[in-house]
Amino acid sequence: MLIGEARRSVNSDRRPVGVDGAMVPGRALRPRTKVLPEHARTHNRSLVLQSLYRDGRASRADLARETGLTRVTISDLVGELIAEGLVVEVGQRDDARPGKPAVLLDVNRAATQIVGVDLSEHAVFRGAVLDIDGAVLRSAEVELAGSRGEEAVAKVLALVDELVAAATAPILGVGVGSPGIVDATGTVVAAPNLGWTDEPLQRRLAERTGLAVFVANDANVAVLAEHGFADAQGDMMLVKVGHGVGSGLLVAGALVFGSRFAAGEIGQVMVGTDDGAQGPYDREKCLEAWLAVPRLEAKAAAATAAGDPVEPVLRQAGQRLGVALAPIVGALNLSEVVLSGPDELLAGTLLDAVRETLQNRTMAGFHSDVTIGMTSQGRDIVLRGCVVMVLSAQLGVS
Repeated sequence: MLIGEARRSVNSDRRPVGVDGAMVPGRALRPRTKVLPEHARTHNRSLVLQSLYRDGRASRADLARETGLTRVTISDLVGELIAEGLVVEVGQRDDARPGKPAVLLDVNRAATQIVGVDLSEHAVFRGAVLDIDGAVLRSAEVELAGSRGEEAVAKVLALVDELVAAATAPILGVGVGSPGIVDATGTVVAAPNLGWTDEPLQRRLAERTGLAVFVANDANVAVLAEHGFADAQGDMMLVKVGHGVGSGLLVAGALVFGSRFAAGEIGQVMVGTDDGAQGPYDREKCLEAWLAVPRLEAKAAAATAAGDPVEPVLRQAGQRLGVALAPIVGALNLSEVVLSGPDELLAGTLLDAVRETLQNRTMAGFHSDVTIGMTSQGRDIVLRGCVVMVLSAQLGVS
Protein backbone atom coordinates (compact mmCIF):
# COMPACT_ATOMS: atom_id res chain seq x y z
CA MET A 1 0.00 0.00 0.00
CA LEU A 2 1.34 3.41 -0.92
CA ILE A 3 1.88 5.82 1.92
CA GLY A 4 -0.54 8.38 0.47
CA GLU A 5 -3.53 6.07 0.05
CA ALA A 6 -5.15 6.42 3.47
CA ARG A 7 -4.24 8.78 6.30
CA ARG A 8 -5.60 6.64 9.12
CA SER A 9 -4.06 3.36 8.05
CA VAL A 10 -0.36 4.06 7.60
CA ASN A 11 1.46 1.10 9.15
CA SER A 12 -1.45 0.57 11.53
CA ASP A 13 -0.88 -3.19 11.45
CA ARG A 14 2.60 -2.92 12.92
CA ARG A 15 3.21 -4.29 16.39
CA PRO A 16 3.10 -1.93 19.41
CA VAL A 17 5.93 -0.51 21.46
CA GLY A 18 7.43 -3.19 23.65
CA VAL A 19 7.49 -5.74 20.81
CA ASP A 20 9.84 -4.37 18.19
CA GLY A 21 9.72 -0.62 18.70
CA ALA A 22 11.75 2.07 20.43
CA MET A 23 10.68 1.09 23.93
CA VAL A 24 12.31 -2.36 24.07
CA PRO A 25 14.59 -3.05 27.07
CA GLY A 26 18.18 -3.51 25.96
CA ARG A 27 17.51 -2.67 22.31
CA ALA A 28 19.98 -0.19 20.83
CA LEU A 29 18.11 2.64 19.16
CA ARG A 30 20.07 2.69 15.91
CA PRO A 31 20.74 -0.47 13.88
CA ARG A 32 24.20 -0.56 12.32
CA THR A 33 24.99 -4.14 11.23
CA LYS A 34 23.54 -7.13 9.42
CA VAL A 35 21.59 -9.81 11.31
CA LEU A 36 20.53 -13.43 10.91
CA PRO A 37 18.58 -14.40 7.76
CA GLU A 38 15.29 -14.92 9.57
CA HIS A 39 15.36 -11.31 10.78
CA ALA A 40 17.18 -9.86 7.82
CA ARG A 41 14.53 -8.22 5.68
CA THR A 42 12.92 -6.03 8.36
CA HIS A 43 16.31 -5.18 9.85
CA ASN A 44 17.87 -4.36 6.49
CA ARG A 45 14.95 -2.09 5.58
CA SER A 46 15.67 -0.23 8.79
CA LEU A 47 19.37 -0.01 7.90
CA VAL A 48 18.56 1.65 4.59
CA LEU A 49 16.01 4.03 6.07
CA GLN A 50 18.29 4.84 9.02
CA SER A 51 21.18 5.70 6.72
CA LEU A 52 19.07 8.00 4.57
CA TYR A 53 17.29 9.58 7.53
CA ARG A 54 20.46 10.42 9.46
CA ASP A 55 22.94 11.10 6.66
CA GLY A 56 20.71 12.50 3.93
CA ARG A 57 20.91 11.91 0.22
CA ALA A 58 22.83 8.89 -1.01
CA SER A 59 23.04 6.67 -4.08
CA ARG A 60 22.36 2.95 -4.12
CA ALA A 61 26.11 2.34 -4.23
CA ASP A 62 26.60 4.66 -1.23
CA LEU A 63 23.99 2.68 0.71
CA ALA A 64 25.69 -0.61 -0.12
CA ARG A 65 29.00 0.71 1.22
CA GLU A 66 27.39 2.24 4.31
CA THR A 67 25.30 -0.77 5.32
CA GLY A 68 27.51 -3.63 4.14
CA LEU A 69 24.63 -5.07 2.11
CA THR A 70 25.08 -6.25 -1.47
CA ARG A 71 24.07 -3.99 -4.34
CA VAL A 72 21.44 -6.53 -5.38
CA THR A 73 19.89 -6.46 -1.90
CA ILE A 74 20.01 -2.66 -1.83
CA SER A 75 18.35 -2.43 -5.26
CA ASP A 76 15.58 -4.76 -4.12
CA LEU A 77 14.98 -2.93 -0.83
CA VAL A 78 15.07 0.52 -2.43
CA GLY A 79 12.54 -0.57 -5.05
CA GLU A 80 10.23 -1.79 -2.30
CA LEU A 81 10.62 1.41 -0.27
CA ILE A 82 9.98 3.61 -3.30
CA ALA A 83 6.83 1.61 -4.09
CA GLU A 84 5.61 2.22 -0.53
CA GLY A 85 6.29 5.94 -0.81
CA LEU A 86 8.87 5.91 1.98
CA VAL A 87 11.87 6.72 -0.25
CA VAL A 88 12.11 8.99 -3.30
CA GLU A 89 14.66 9.63 -6.02
CA VAL A 90 15.79 13.27 -5.83
CA GLY A 91 17.94 13.68 -8.93
CA GLN A 92 21.42 12.89 -10.14
CA ARG A 93 24.66 13.60 -8.33
CA ASP A 94 26.75 16.40 -9.80
CA ASP A 95 30.32 15.15 -10.02
CA ALA A 96 33.15 14.85 -12.50
CA ARG A 97 33.52 11.08 -12.27
CA PRO A 98 33.28 9.09 -15.50
CA GLY A 99 30.17 7.10 -16.35
CA LYS A 100 26.50 7.70 -15.79
CA PRO A 101 25.83 10.02 -12.80
CA ALA A 102 24.43 8.23 -9.76
CA VAL A 103 20.77 8.74 -8.86
CA LEU A 104 20.39 10.09 -5.31
CA LEU A 105 17.79 8.83 -2.87
CA ASP A 106 16.27 10.30 0.29
CA VAL A 107 13.56 9.50 2.80
CA ASN A 108 10.27 10.97 1.59
CA ARG A 109 10.16 13.52 4.38
CA ALA A 110 6.90 15.17 3.29
CA ALA A 111 4.90 11.98 2.83
CA THR A 112 3.84 11.43 6.43
CA GLN A 113 3.33 13.25 9.71
CA ILE A 114 3.34 12.31 13.40
CA VAL A 115 1.08 13.42 16.25
CA GLY A 116 2.90 14.04 19.53
CA VAL A 117 1.30 14.73 22.92
CA ASP A 118 3.02 15.91 26.13
CA LEU A 119 1.11 15.29 29.38
CA SER A 120 3.99 16.19 31.70
CA GLU A 121 3.40 19.89 32.35
CA HIS A 122 1.57 20.89 35.51
CA ALA A 123 -0.83 23.42 33.93
CA VAL A 124 -1.60 22.19 30.39
CA PHE A 125 -1.67 19.18 28.09
CA ARG A 126 0.24 20.07 24.90
CA GLY A 127 0.22 18.45 21.49
CA ALA A 128 1.43 18.99 17.95
CA VAL A 129 1.48 17.62 14.45
CA LEU A 130 5.15 17.25 13.47
CA ASP A 131 7.13 16.19 10.44
CA ILE A 132 9.59 13.32 10.69
CA ASP A 133 12.46 15.74 11.33
CA GLY A 134 10.76 17.00 14.50
CA ALA A 135 9.50 20.35 13.18
CA VAL A 136 6.15 21.46 14.64
CA LEU A 137 3.58 22.00 11.87
CA ARG A 138 0.44 22.54 13.98
CA SER A 139 0.05 22.82 17.74
CA ALA A 140 -2.73 22.79 20.30
CA GLU A 141 -3.11 22.67 24.05
CA VAL A 142 -5.78 22.28 26.69
CA GLU A 143 -5.79 23.68 30.21
CA LEU A 144 -5.46 20.93 32.80
CA ALA A 145 -7.35 23.04 35.37
CA GLY A 146 -6.92 20.43 38.09
CA SER A 147 -8.51 17.63 36.06
CA ARG A 148 -7.85 14.11 37.29
CA GLY A 149 -9.00 10.60 36.51
CA GLU A 150 -11.52 10.17 33.68
CA GLU A 151 -11.86 13.93 33.24
CA ALA A 152 -8.13 14.15 32.44
CA VAL A 153 -8.41 11.19 30.05
CA ALA A 154 -11.27 12.93 28.23
CA LYS A 155 -9.07 15.97 27.69
CA VAL A 156 -6.32 13.78 26.21
CA LEU A 157 -8.78 12.10 23.84
CA ALA A 158 -10.18 15.45 22.70
CA LEU A 159 -6.69 16.89 22.16
CA VAL A 160 -5.66 13.92 20.02
CA ASP A 161 -8.90 14.19 18.00
CA GLU A 162 -8.09 17.84 17.27
CA LEU A 163 -4.53 17.08 16.20
CA VAL A 164 -5.48 14.13 13.99
CA ALA A 165 -7.99 16.37 12.21
CA ALA A 166 -5.29 19.03 11.72
CA ALA A 167 -2.83 16.71 9.94
CA THR A 168 -2.28 17.38 6.24
CA ALA A 169 -0.56 14.09 5.35
CA PRO A 170 -0.94 10.42 6.33
CA ILE A 171 -0.26 9.92 10.04
CA LEU A 172 2.52 7.45 10.73
CA GLY A 173 1.53 7.18 14.39
CA VAL A 174 0.58 8.96 17.60
CA GLY A 175 3.14 9.29 20.40
CA VAL A 176 2.24 10.26 23.96
CA GLY A 177 4.59 11.12 26.82
CA SER A 178 2.82 10.61 30.16
CA PRO A 179 4.03 11.23 33.70
CA GLY A 180 4.22 8.25 36.01
CA ILE A 181 5.02 4.59 35.45
CA VAL A 182 4.03 3.29 32.00
CA ASP A 183 4.38 -0.38 31.06
CA ALA A 184 5.20 -2.00 27.71
CA THR A 185 1.55 -2.01 26.61
CA GLY A 186 1.21 1.74 27.02
CA THR A 187 -0.85 1.38 30.19
CA VAL A 188 -0.23 4.11 32.76
CA VAL A 189 0.28 1.92 35.81
CA ALA A 190 0.47 4.88 38.18
CA ALA A 191 0.38 8.64 37.63
CA PRO A 192 -0.60 10.09 41.03
CA ASN A 193 -0.64 13.71 39.86
CA LEU A 194 -3.31 12.82 37.27
CA GLY A 195 -5.18 10.33 39.44
CA TRP A 196 -4.49 7.45 37.03
CA THR A 197 -4.03 3.82 38.07
CA ASP A 198 -3.80 1.09 35.42
CA GLU A 199 -5.17 3.49 32.81
CA PRO A 200 -5.02 1.74 29.34
CA LEU A 201 -4.32 5.00 27.54
CA GLN A 202 -2.57 3.48 24.52
CA ARG A 203 -5.41 1.03 23.86
CA ARG A 204 -8.11 3.67 24.29
CA LEU A 205 -6.41 6.09 21.90
CA ALA A 206 -5.79 3.37 19.32
CA GLU A 207 -9.43 2.28 19.43
CA ARG A 208 -10.62 5.86 19.13
CA THR A 209 -8.36 6.93 16.26
CA GLY A 210 -7.69 3.71 14.35
CA LEU A 211 -4.03 4.72 14.29
CA ALA A 212 -0.85 3.18 15.65
CA VAL A 213 -0.44 4.69 19.13
CA PHE A 214 2.56 4.55 21.46
CA VAL A 215 2.41 5.74 25.07
CA ALA A 216 5.50 5.88 27.27
CA ASN A 217 6.87 7.70 30.30
CA ASP A 218 7.52 11.35 29.49
CA ALA A 219 11.15 11.31 30.66
CA ASN A 220 11.88 8.25 28.53
CA VAL A 221 10.31 10.00 25.55
CA ALA A 222 12.33 13.14 26.29
CA VAL A 223 15.61 11.22 26.37
CA LEU A 224 14.76 9.88 22.90
CA ALA A 225 14.58 13.48 21.65
CA GLU A 226 17.92 14.33 23.23
CA HIS A 227 19.49 11.28 21.61
CA GLY A 228 17.76 11.67 18.25
CA PHE A 229 17.94 15.40 17.68
CA ALA A 230 20.77 16.64 19.93
CA ASP A 231 23.32 13.87 19.33
CA ALA A 232 23.47 13.02 23.02
CA GLN A 233 25.88 10.33 24.15
CA GLY A 234 24.82 6.69 24.49
CA ASP A 235 25.43 6.77 28.27
CA MET A 236 23.36 9.61 29.63
CA MET A 237 20.58 10.64 31.97
CA LEU A 238 17.87 13.20 31.31
CA VAL A 239 16.08 14.67 34.33
CA LYS A 240 12.60 15.94 33.47
CA VAL A 241 11.25 18.54 35.88
CA GLY A 242 7.58 19.44 35.63
CA HIS A 243 4.51 18.51 37.66
CA GLY A 244 6.82 15.92 39.20
CA VAL A 245 10.43 14.81 38.73
CA GLY A 246 11.48 11.84 36.64
CA SER A 247 14.38 10.76 34.50
CA GLY A 248 15.23 8.75 31.44
CA LEU A 249 18.38 6.63 31.20
CA LEU A 250 20.38 5.54 28.19
CA VAL A 251 23.10 2.95 28.78
CA ALA A 252 25.13 1.67 25.82
CA GLY A 253 22.63 3.35 23.50
CA ALA A 254 19.59 1.53 24.90
CA LEU A 255 16.81 2.74 27.18
CA VAL A 256 16.75 1.37 30.72
CA PHE A 257 13.29 0.44 32.07
CA GLY A 258 13.81 -1.68 35.18
CA SER A 259 12.00 -4.85 36.22
CA ARG A 260 8.71 -2.98 36.80
CA PHE A 261 9.16 -0.12 34.32
CA ALA A 262 10.06 2.29 37.12
CA ALA A 263 13.70 2.98 36.27
CA GLY A 264 14.40 6.69 36.54
CA GLU A 265 11.63 7.39 39.06
CA ILE A 266 13.84 9.50 41.29
CA GLY A 267 11.20 12.03 42.37
CA GLN A 268 10.05 9.96 45.35
CA VAL A 269 13.55 9.22 46.61
CA MET A 270 14.42 10.89 49.93
CA VAL A 271 17.49 13.08 49.62
CA GLY A 272 19.77 14.13 52.46
CA THR A 273 19.83 12.91 56.04
CA ASP A 274 18.02 15.76 57.79
CA ASP A 275 16.54 13.33 60.36
CA GLY A 276 19.61 11.14 60.60
CA ALA A 277 20.38 7.88 58.85
CA GLN A 278 17.43 6.16 60.60
CA GLY A 279 14.87 8.77 59.58
CA PRO A 280 11.60 7.23 58.24
CA TYR A 281 10.41 7.66 54.66
CA ASP A 282 8.61 10.98 54.26
CA ARG A 283 7.19 12.16 50.91
CA GLU A 284 7.59 15.75 52.06
CA LYS A 285 11.35 15.20 52.17
CA CYS A 286 11.63 13.54 48.77
CA LEU A 287 13.28 15.15 45.75
CA GLU A 288 9.95 16.36 44.32
CA ALA A 289 9.32 18.40 47.46
CA TRP A 290 12.32 20.57 46.51
CA LEU A 291 12.34 20.33 42.73
CA ALA A 292 8.84 19.85 41.23
CA VAL A 293 7.81 23.02 39.39
CA PRO A 294 4.73 23.86 41.56
CA ARG A 295 6.79 23.43 44.75
CA LEU A 296 9.75 25.38 43.44
CA GLU A 297 7.58 28.22 42.13
CA ALA A 298 5.74 28.44 45.47
CA LYS A 299 8.98 28.59 47.45
CA ALA A 300 10.43 31.23 45.12
CA ALA A 301 7.25 33.31 45.36
CA ALA A 302 7.30 33.07 49.17
CA ALA A 303 10.91 34.25 49.27
CA THR A 304 10.11 37.19 47.00
CA ALA A 305 7.06 38.13 49.06
CA ALA A 306 9.20 38.11 52.22
CA GLY A 307 11.81 40.31 50.57
CA ASP A 308 14.38 37.51 50.55
CA PRO A 309 16.56 36.49 47.60
CA VAL A 310 15.41 33.53 45.50
CA GLU A 311 18.91 32.16 44.91
CA PRO A 312 19.13 30.16 48.19
CA VAL A 313 15.89 28.34 47.27
CA LEU A 314 17.26 27.42 43.85
CA ARG A 315 20.66 26.48 45.27
CA GLN A 316 19.14 24.13 47.82
CA ALA A 317 17.02 22.45 45.16
CA GLY A 318 20.09 21.97 42.98
CA GLN A 319 22.04 20.51 45.87
CA ARG A 320 19.29 18.00 46.59
CA LEU A 321 19.22 16.96 42.95
CA GLY A 322 23.00 16.57 42.98
CA VAL A 323 22.74 14.33 46.04
CA ALA A 324 20.22 12.12 44.22
CA LEU A 325 22.26 11.97 41.02
CA ALA A 326 25.70 11.26 42.48
CA PRO A 327 25.23 7.52 43.16
CA ILE A 328 23.59 7.03 39.76
CA VAL A 329 26.42 8.75 37.91
CA GLY A 330 28.91 6.78 40.00
CA ALA A 331 27.23 3.41 39.48
CA LEU A 332 26.74 3.79 35.72
CA ASN A 333 29.74 6.01 34.90
CA LEU A 334 27.50 8.27 32.82
CA SER A 335 29.07 10.75 30.45
CA GLU A 336 26.22 13.26 30.36
CA VAL A 337 23.38 14.58 32.53
CA VAL A 338 20.78 16.83 30.91
CA LEU A 339 18.05 18.82 32.67
CA SER A 340 14.71 19.59 31.02
CA GLY A 341 12.21 22.03 32.48
CA PRO A 342 11.63 25.78 32.90
CA ASP A 343 14.86 27.63 32.14
CA GLU A 344 13.97 30.43 34.54
CA LEU A 345 14.06 27.93 37.42
CA LEU A 346 16.66 25.37 36.37
CA ALA A 347 19.33 27.27 34.45
CA GLY A 348 21.88 29.33 36.37
CA THR A 349 21.96 28.99 40.15
CA LEU A 350 20.21 25.61 40.36
CA LEU A 351 22.27 24.03 37.57
CA ASP A 352 25.50 25.35 39.07
CA ALA A 353 24.57 23.78 42.42
CA VAL A 354 23.92 20.41 40.72
CA ARG A 355 27.30 20.56 39.01
CA GLU A 356 29.17 21.50 42.19
CA THR A 357 27.43 18.84 44.31
CA LEU A 358 28.12 16.11 41.75
CA GLN A 359 31.79 17.05 41.58
CA ASN A 360 32.03 16.96 45.37
CA ARG A 361 30.29 13.58 45.70
CA THR A 362 31.87 11.50 42.91
CA MET A 363 35.38 10.18 42.36
CA ALA A 364 37.69 12.64 40.64
CA GLY A 365 39.22 11.34 37.45
CA PHE A 366 36.41 8.89 36.73
CA HIS A 367 33.23 10.93 37.04
CA SER A 368 34.39 14.53 37.34
CA ASP A 369 34.28 15.06 33.57
CA VAL A 370 30.56 14.27 33.27
CA THR A 371 28.83 16.94 31.17
CA ILE A 372 25.92 18.66 32.95
CA GLY A 373 23.66 21.11 31.17
CA MET A 374 20.21 22.14 30.00
CA THR A 375 18.55 20.45 27.06
CA SER A 376 18.82 22.13 23.67
CA GLN A 377 15.34 20.90 22.75
CA GLY A 378 13.41 23.45 24.79
CA ARG A 379 9.79 23.08 25.77
CA ASP A 380 9.02 20.78 22.83
CA ILE A 381 11.39 18.03 23.97
CA VAL A 382 8.63 15.48 24.70
CA LEU A 383 6.80 16.31 21.47
CA ARG A 384 10.00 15.79 19.49
CA GLY A 385 10.71 12.62 21.44
CA CYS A 386 7.33 11.32 20.28
CA VAL A 387 8.64 11.62 16.71
CA VAL A 388 11.64 9.42 17.55
CA MET A 389 9.42 6.93 19.38
CA VAL A 390 7.01 6.55 16.47
CA LEU A 391 9.75 6.43 13.84
CA SER A 392 11.65 3.79 15.77
CA ALA A 393 8.56 1.66 16.41
CA GLN A 394 7.16 1.92 12.88
CA LEU A 395 10.26 2.10 10.68
CA GLY A 396 13.24 1.18 12.87
CA VAL A 397 14.61 4.72 12.47
CA SER A 398 15.77 7.05 15.25
